[in-house]
Amino acid sequence: MCRLSEWAGKINIAGELRTEEPLSLHTTFRVGGPADLYARPKHEQDVAELLRFAAEHDIPHFVLGGGSNILVSDLGIRGLVIDTTGLRHCAASDTTLNVGTGLPISEASAFAAEAGLGGLDFIYSMPGSVGGAVWMNARCYDSEIYDVLSSVTLIEPGGRRVVYTPRPEDFGYKRSPFMERPGVMTSVSFALHRASRDDLWHRMREHEADRRSKGHFAAPCAGSVFKNNRSFGRPSGAIIDGLGLRGLQRGGARVSDLHANIIVNTGTATATDIRAVIEHVHREVKRRLGHELEREVLYVGQWAEDRP
Repeated sequence: MCRLSEWAGKINIAGELRTEEPLSLHTTFRVGGPADLYARPKHEQDVAELLRFAAEHDIPHFVLGGGSNILVSDLGIRGLVIDTTGLRHCAASDTTLNVGTGLPISEASAFAAEAGLGGLDFIYSMPGSVGGAVWMNARCYDSEIYDVLSSVTLIEPGGRRVVYTPRPEDFGYKRSPFMERPGVMTSVSFALHRASRDDLWHRMREHEADRRSKGHFAAPCAGSVFKNNRSFGRPSGAIIDGLGLRGLQRGGARVSDLHANIIVNTGTATATDIRAVIEHVHREVKRRLGHELEREVLYVGQWAEDRP
């Protein structure tokens, strides 16, 4: 950590650079300890500089988007955290939408609708960034990001810029090649289609109302905790609810009263509290039904319970 503080003064970027940044300020759960070194690049050149520096000094790095779908430990993240939310450009050319990966995906959806472009309306009101949605091939309302993904620009470790064209064999249910490919996505192009602005907004408002009814915005949370591919015949929320686990609480973390596949921070939760609820639900489903629910929320950072 001392060396990172010294090195911070040697990194030349236009964006923000801080040490000991609380990651609770940057996650939808509103929990998480500090990043040793936190950077919020302003453009691609910043990203390339950060990755070159990290490679040269053998510093581990973590890429942060909108902070949804992750649970950052109370101990925080060692090394460098690259926050992409400064990469927020958005422009339409004919039916192609080019977007910075740090833009909230819901804002990209709204921009497209205002331009009379359909294809991203399914994801309106989903939390998280464009980059995060691409990384996990976000899916809801019978559509997924891959359906409209045209190209992805990323900076590889060492600073090289490459453009990736999607291939069907690289994507699956909430899976993308970027889960295994190192680097930082900086911009994305979506192939959309002409559509009625009013029709798009009508569907988008319906999606937002559906999310509100399930409690997505009632308290800090990360949306669905477990994947909903219905491998066990029912949605994960219905399985958890059927076992009477709605309302289960540990410390300040609670299984939502509105939807059993959502865990909320009631205001005082720690990451340890939230993880305890997640693990309890997972164990109970496995013990009582034999189902192995697949966690969608990622554990990130240094966890005391994972030490050898």
